[in-house]
Amino acid sequence: MVILGIDPGFAIVGFGVLRSEPGRQSLLACGAITTQAGLPLPTRLLQIENDMAQLFDTFHPDAMAVEELFFNNNVTTGIGVAQARGVILTAAERAGVPIFEYSPSEVKLAITGYGRAEKRQMMDMVKRLLNLKSVPKPDDAADAVAIALCHTRSYTSRLQDPNAARPGSGRYAVKHPSK
Repeated sequence: MVILGIDPGFAIVGFGVLRSEPGRQSLLACGAITTQAGLPLPTRLLQIENDMAQLFDTFHPDAMAVEELFFNNNVTTGIGVAQARGVILTAAERAGVPIFEYSPSEVKLAITGYGRAEKRQMMDMVKRLLNLKSVPKPDDAADAVAIALCHTRSYTSRLQDPNAARPGSGRYAVKHPSK
């Protein structure tokens, strides 16, 4: 199974692509989609959409894991991130890729065993779990890899959940059978 992890943003969208096999995950690629500051937001969103389509065409993921949006103190930035996240979700839907959503605390819990882990703990565990020489860069890419790892670690338990087949029953979207 190939999983595309996404850390949404409108200046930087982190991505991480993992191959997951029983008992083993390997990093295929990671990086960031960056948009130029000062460009109109619609132009930046179009670039994100085009780059997401290229990721889907290149890696043919079986699933996309994306971090849920939460607002800090800066609501203006949060609105831009929400718009970018909408473009990302739409691109996945257009590509027919199932979408799974995870909160930051769910990602931390799946990776470190502690839902309030610090960033450096997360990055160290990503490096260890994937047997990498160094933590993926930039930080947004490392976060996206962590999100993809979260999916690999929680996907099988979600399949055992009797509510998993019902849309709206969990923190993830369920693909419609007709698509």
